[in-house]
Amino acid sequence: MNMKSNTATVVPHQSKVTQQSSEKKWGKAVLDLGFSVFPSLVFRAQARLGLSPVQLALLLHLADYWWHREQMPYPSKATLAERMHLSPRQIQRHLTALETSGFIARVARFTGHKGQQSNEYDLTGFVKRLQKIVPEFSAVKEQAKRVAKRGGLAANMEKKIAEANDE
Repeated sequence: MNMKSNTATVVPHQSKVTQQSSEKKWGKAVLDLGFSVFPSLVFRAQARLGLSPVQLALLLHLADYWWHREQMPYPSKATLAERMHLSPRQIQRHLTALETSGFIARVARFTGHKGQQSNEYDLTGFVKRLQKIVPEFSAVKEQAKRVAKRGGLAANMEKKIAEANDE
């Protein structure tokens, strides 16, 4: 179905085959406790993005709470610290580094008489950073496809050597 660009696109739920494959890989009991969607580009570009292992893990934890685009995650620092086996102060320092680098923006949340609640973490900066490097990684992927179609890098080099020897 062709939709206008200003309307939301419904992403179909994973197929039964994909679900069964994931269950075979991880086990149904494991998947029944939840799962997260995270782009592979993040792992491939971790060094390029300048993310430390702890910062990457922290972004993974934030993404685990982020299910709807319009509702950013808001886990407490104590919850993140417990999950990552770090102190709340260490979490605070890593969140500050991610914010300083433009990956996240902390948004204070308040409710009436209860005062401040846990911060909301806006991941828009992170998403924009990923979108910015897509062309670079797409170009590398395309180049790899072209090399593979020509018989691979080794075959291509052998052909060039043979042509040079014929001259």
